[in-house]
Amino acid sequence: MHMPLREYMKKKLTEKQMRSLNSLAKNVRSFGKRGNLNELAKIYRTDKWGLHFYTPHYNDHFSPFRNKKIVLLEIGVGGHEDPKAGGNSLRMWKKYFPYGSINAVDIFDKSSLEEKRIKIFKGSQVDKEFLLDVIKQIGNPDIIIDDGSHINEHMIETFKILFPLLKDGGIYVVEDTQTSYWPDFGGDSKKLDNPNTILNYLKKTTDCLNYEELLLPGYEPTYFDRKIISMHFYHNLVFVYKGDNNEGSNKDQTHKVDR
Repeated sequence: MHMPLREYMKKKLTEKQMRSLNSLAKNVRSFGKRGNLNELAKIYRTDKWGLHFYTPHYNDHFSPFRNKKIVLLEIGVGGHEDPKAGGNSLRMWKKYFPYGSINAVDIFDKSSLEEKRIKIFKGSQVDKEFLLDVIKQIGNPDIIIDDGSHINEHMIETFKILFPLLKDGGIYVVEDTQTSYWPDFGGDSKKLDNPNTILNYLKKTTDCLNYEELLLPGYEPTYFDRKIISMHFYHNLVFVYKGDNNEGSNKDQTHKVDR
């Protein structure tokens, strides 16, 4: 019996050659499908479609960026401790954004997964100095995606650090917000107004959209008040848009009263 082709190639080719061959095969399969994130997710085997159903929402929100020279930063590469595993979504983003700079951070060393237009940094998503250095190297991102630890405390802290570094007109995405209900990740299914979950943090942040309507004399708007212009909530997924939130109030300011 002949040895299966894939097993034969593994014996004859180096790991780098195998990766190149796999990349070529996926490029062929994705021909004519670059604008279809559902299909790209299947080809590149990312769980953003199938286990989750994120790609239709990503397509809706990201399509205006598709042919631009964007900087994308994703928190989390996947594959856990295995240095050779993960990077599926990064390759999908590389195909979807043909002119984009695709970057990622992970707590484990994933440098072996780097390729042209994909750069990976090793470090913690809550290490502010590390994240600032990453931004210094790649430039301010147009898109940030948090698909990292999924620990509520981490997601909140990462948002506080990175949202101010997002470009105006950019989008910050938080995935897997279901952990807001899971105690092992710092979530809470009993106290649904627990302020320490990522969903409640972001729900509270919706007030930033309307800060100019607050009847609080002398109120000083926060950075998030001034820079969050829209928020979109889906099943386990949130998009936050950045810009200048300065439309003004449509109320008579003389009607403001003390708290």
